[in-house]
This record gives sequence, C-alpha cells and structure tokens, in this order.
Amino acid sequence: MTDKPVADFPPVDFWRSLRYFNLYRLTLAGILVILAGTFGPSLSQGTSHLLLFFGTSMVYLLVVLLSFVPLQLQWPRFTWQLAVQIGGDIVGLTVLSYASGGIKSNVGLLLLVSLAAGGLISRGKITLFFAAMASIAALLEHTYAVLHDDADVAQYVQVGLLCMAYFAVAWLAHTLAKYAVDSQQLAQRRGRDLVSLAEANRLVMRDMQDGVLVVDGQGTIMQMNLRAERLLHKIVGMGNSLPETFPILFGQYALWKQTGEASRDILQLDMGLQARLRFVAIEQDAARGAVIFLEDMQRVRAEAQQIKLAALGRLTANIAHEVRNPLSAISYAAELMLEEQGDANQQRLLQIVLDNTQRINQIVQDVMQLNRRDRAQSEVFELDAMLCTFIDEFDLAERLDPGVVVLAGMPGIEVDFDRGHLRQVLWNLCRNALRYGRKLPGSLRLAMGEWDGHVVLDVLDDGEGVPAEQQGKLFEPFFTTAAEGTGLGLYIAKELCEANGSRLEYYPSEGSGACFRITFEKLNRDGEGAGYGE
Repeated sequence: MTDKPVADFPPVDFWRSLRYFNLYRLTLAGILVILAGTFGPSLSQGTSHLLLFFGTSMVYLLVVLLSFVPLQLQWPRFTWQLAVQIGGDIVGLTVLSYASGGIKSNVGLLLLVSLAAGGLISRGKITLFFAAMASIAALLEHTYAVLHDDADVAQYVQVGLLCMAYFAVAWLAHTLAKYAVDSQQLAQRRGRDLVSLAEANRLVMRDMQDGVLVVDGQGTIMQMNLRAERLLHKIVGMGNSLPETFPILFGQYALWKQTGEASRDILQLDMGLQARLRFVAIEQDAARGAVIFLEDMQRVRAEAQQIKLAALGRLTANIAHEVRNPLSAISYAAELMLEEQGDANQQRLLQIVLDNTQRINQIVQDVMQLNRRDRAQSEVFELDAMLCTFIDEFDLAERLDPGVVVLAGMPGIEVDFDRGHLRQVLWNLCRNALRYGRKLPGSLRLAMGEWDGHVVLDVLDDGEGVPAEQQGKLFEPFFTTAAEGTGLGLYIAKELCEANGSRLEYYPSEGSGACFRITFEKLNRDGEGAGYGE
C-alpha cells in the first residue's frame, strides 16, 4: 500500500498530535533543567561536561517553548514544523548525550521516543529519514568523543546497535501508523455507509403505505413508522413495550414465535379499521425479534375498487361510443316521422321513442365523462372569483331570478383543482339542489369556509333533504330518485373530486334541505397540494 500524503487526512488530527508531542518535549526539557539545576555534580548525567549539559537543557527548553508559537498559528506547514521539532530533538539529545559521557549514559535512548512519535504523527516514510539523521548524529557524537576525549573505540558496537534500534523503531512506527490510517479510513467509510443506510431506512419507512413495527425478542418496540401510528391510533416512543401498548398485536406476535403462524390474518383495529398481519423474522431467528407489517385493508380495497372502476369506465366508454351511432339514427328517424302528419296515437308513440332516445343519449354522455377523471389538470386559483362567474352562468342557463343562488363565506380562499372538473361538479350539485329546492331568493347557497385545516365548499338547498334510508346510496352509479334522471351525476361528481385529491360528501342540514360538501386538498407553502393527513 502506498503512503498517503498529509493533505489526504484531516489537518486537525495532525495538529492535535503535534501539539501533544510538543507537550511531551516541554515536559522532558523541564525535567532535564530541574535535574541539572537541583542536583548539579551529584547527577549521573552531565558528569563529563556539567555546564554544557545545563546550558543545552536551557536552550532546549527555550526552543520547545518558542515552537508553540508557529504551532498555534499553524504556519509554516505541518511537515516543516515536525521536521524542525524532530531535528531539534536529534541535535539537543545528541549534545546532552555527549555531555553525559557518550553512549554509556543512555541519553540517546530518549531519541527512540521522538522517532516513534514522529513516525506515528507523520504517517509516512519520512520517519526513516529521521532515523538516518539520528544514526548519523550518534556516530558523529561518538567519533568526536573518541578523537577528543579518548572514548573507547569498542563502544562503536553499542552505537551501531543503538542506530539499528532507531531504524527498527522508526519502521515499526511507520507500519503502525499505516495500519492506523487504514483503520481510520475504513471506520469513516463504514460510518458514512451507516448514516446513508439509516437515512434510507428512515425515508423508506416514512413513505411506506403499510404500517411497520420493528420489535425485539421481548416485544420492545425498536422502530415504528407514521402509518403504523395512524392505523393503531397511538403514538409511542422507541423502547415502549408491545404487550402494554398493543396487547392484541403482541398476542399474535407471541403465537407467531411459537408456531410460525398467526391465528388471525386480518386484525380488527379501532374505528372499524382492518389490517392484514405479516411477520418477518430478523436474521431468520424469531428469538431476536421481527418486523411486523400492517397492511391497511381499506386502502387495498380502495385500490382494487379503483382498478375495477377504471376497467369498467373504459369498457362502458367504448360501449357508449358504439351505441351513439345507432342511437343518433333512431333519434333522427323519429324526428322525421314526427314532422309528418299522422295518427295521434302514432305521434304519441314516436314522441315516447324520441324522449327515451334523448334519455339514453344523456346516459351515454354521462358515461363518457367517466374517462375525464384521468385527465385532471389542476391549478391554484381563488375560489370566490370562480364561483361568482359560475353563478352568473348558472343563472343565465337556468333562467333564474337574481338572488336565488347566493354566495357566502371568506373571500380570497385559494384551492388546487381542475377548473373544468369543478364547474361540472358544481353544475350537477346545483341542478340537483334547484330541482328539490323551492326556487325562492336564497334557496340555493354556496358557502365557503375552513374546517379541520381544509378549505370546504357547501352546496345547500331548502328542500326536504334526502331520506336516511337513501343517504348511503347517493353516490352509487345509476341510483336516482328522479324519473328523468340518469343516476350518474353524483357518482361522476364524486369521481372528479377524488381525481383532484378532494372529497365529496353528504351532510344532513341542521334545518330543512340537504348539504353536499366538497373538502379540498390542503395547500402547502409553495401552493401545491399537500394531501390529506400530511
């Protein structure tokens, strides 16, 4: 493995290590000065040249103190400061070794600490250069002692062994530093991977349509997503006990751990909700815990219903398209026969044929509108401005006196809806309200407001209202109480509202009459729909 340059590592780690090394050097220099100044001639070190030993210790202490200034400024660059500090140790400790009697004083062994520290801090092969410089200094120091102080030539063997120790310690420190760097980089990669996996896990659990609970072998809840909280109608924190919080669910979990199967595939929840249970063991060992999936059966049934309705809509639209051609021919032929003067009974029968062809044609047109829900082009607009325009058009089309249809509520409310769809929905609701109302001033009211954080629009009339036994069938296709109705108006209106993320519901009026409420999708700060339950 090649050595990494210093720039590849976080600088703060290098500067912190260099600061600790300098504190060690300061401690060492202080001890040497104290020993030389306190004990003097009785000190075993410095016996040969006490004055040189004391002076070198003082200079060494001063150099160490001055080295804190560039270290604090982090200038010049790190490698230069490390080289100066190691070089200072080599020079200083070599002179102290000479002043203490040479190789036999063992002061040169202190350089092993400096070389080891330099190798660990630099994390590169430059530590071998430091070992070479220390070896040269030791050889020069002993050679000088042999030439001027009559030192023993045989001690070159000890000096050589000391130089070998320098290189051994330097290489060992370099190897350990390399492994430390690799371990640090591996730990950093693993840490980033764990953070990414944790974030991905959080996003997946947050956006899942199914409820998810992660429990350990004792039933302690380790994780739980928002969908599970909504299905179980309880917000719990991590570490809560499943037996105490959801005893029914824990019973199924305990049974699954024993037999591998739950007694109930569908779990009955509060407020009439149902959830399909599925247990998945963690690491193929149920004793370590499991992941519990709660599949909302209401959502599953709604999706299945939407698929059926979409297929039915395409089928009926195709059939309606094929029916319109012969129906047009029949209607045209009946109109031609009506223009001829004939028997009164025959004229009455032709009129019945013509009326029923027109009714069938209306049914065909309503059926073909079912495909429009897949082409919603929603936009954000002010509801009151759109309603004012609609009321003028509706009054003109139905030939109503001014004041029959009134608008009430807060102005300036914005909604996100397809304008064409909303106009069609309102047209169906207002025609129904007009049919069953009294057609007096204020008989038909469009009331805007807010309810539970959503914008709502109520269409109210002053008729007799819908009987209780018929309210559950209002939005079923082809259900009608009017002889001339097709039974598709309210069904299509509800479908168009759902295609735009809204709801259409019937509410019995407090007084007389009926109330159909459109609950619009919430808007976020950017003006886009935020959906229900966000």
